[in-house]
Amino acid sequence: MAESKLRELSTDFAVKIIKLCENVKGHYSLVNQLERSATSIGANIREANYAHGRPDFIAKLQIALKECYETEYWLELLVKSEILNRETVIDLYNQCGTVRRILIASINTAKGNSDPKQ
Repeated sequence: MAESKLRELSTDFAVKIIKLCENVKGHYSLVNQLERSATSIGANIREANYAHGRPDFIAKLQIALKECYETEYWLELLVKSEILNRETVIDLYNQCGTVRRILIASINTAKGNSDPKQ
C-alpha cells in the first residue's frame, strides 16, 4: 500500500515539476537539472519494484532519496536566485518533503527486515 502511494506521489510531483519548468524562461541548465532530478525520483522508485533482492531494492530507494535532496537544492537555488518566487514552489517543497519522508521510512523498514544472509 505504501509503495503504491509513493509511486503515485512521486509521479504527481514529477508532473508538477515538468509543468513548472515549462514556464521558466532561460536558465536552461538549471531547469534541466531540476527536471532530471525530480523525474529520477519516481524512476528509481519504479526500478526498486523490480530489484534483484533486498539490497538492490534498498539501493534504488536510496538513489531516489538522493534525488529528492538534489531536487530540493535546485528548487532552493531557483528561489534564492529570484528566478522563481517562494510562493510558486512552496507546495513543491512540501510535496518533495513528503516523498522524502516516505522514502526514509521505507528504507528503514527494508533495512530492518533485511536478512543478514542476503
